[in-house]
Amino acid sequence: MRLDKYLCEAGYGTRSEVKKLLRSCIVTVNGERVTKSETKIKDGDVVCVAGKEACFSRVEYWMLHKPAGYISATEDKKLDTVLELLPENARSDLFPVGRLDRDTEGLLLLTNDGKLAHYLLSPKRHVDKTYYARIQGRVKSEHVQAFLEGLDIGDEKKTLPAELRILKSGPESEIEVTIREGRFHQVKRMFEVIGCEVTYLKRLSMGSLKLDETLEIGACRPLTEEELRKLKEETGCWTE
Repeated sequence: MRLDKYLCEAGYGTRSEVKKLLRSCIVTVNGERVTKSETKIKDGDVVCVAGKEACFSRVEYWMLHKPAGYISATEDKKLDTVLELLPENARSDLFPVGRLDRDTEGLLLLTNDGKLAHYLLSPKRHVDKTYYARIQGRVKSEHVQAFLEGLDIGDEKKTLPAELRILKSGPESEIEVTIREGRFHQVKRMFEVIGCEVTYLKRLSMGSLKLDETLEIGACRPLTEEELRKLKEETGCWTE
């Protein structure tokens, strides 16, 4: 990897900012001062800036408490994307694992680990995803069984069994629902089938990963070692 790219990925700014840094003669590689951007960095090389080692992770995992109004995409010419909520020192090649609707809040994992993302999103693996929702309409005990049996939402197949928990039943109901697939607008379409409308939706968990409720809406943080270990254990996915 080129030295300027290495320093950019380590959070020292843009390419132009890194070039200025190199011209200031405070960057060393294995103890030797280096000023050329094109200098090649190999595994095992020690890069320091002003005497402090410059390190970066080739693979990163971020938990985001997604707010409404942002789309789960890496770029868009008109709309705000979730990547805009990441800190400046985050890697530039991160992407959201799966999609939350623009108006949906809650847990979103962002990473550049394509292997883990594939394992979490693969339709064959049926990773549990739990949501909290406010529903316009009365959700009844009979709907719990209907969700468990699977619903016809207009696709070729019924939905897989889903676990519906009624927190409050009334003109406006509150529920938690766990689904094991990720069809387009699935939760909203499931409630439409029973004559109800989702007015608020928030994802609480994905597999073993649970939303850190101390994270303010719009805030993010790296996954803890324990969170990452559990994710990789349940998927059997270990990145070298």
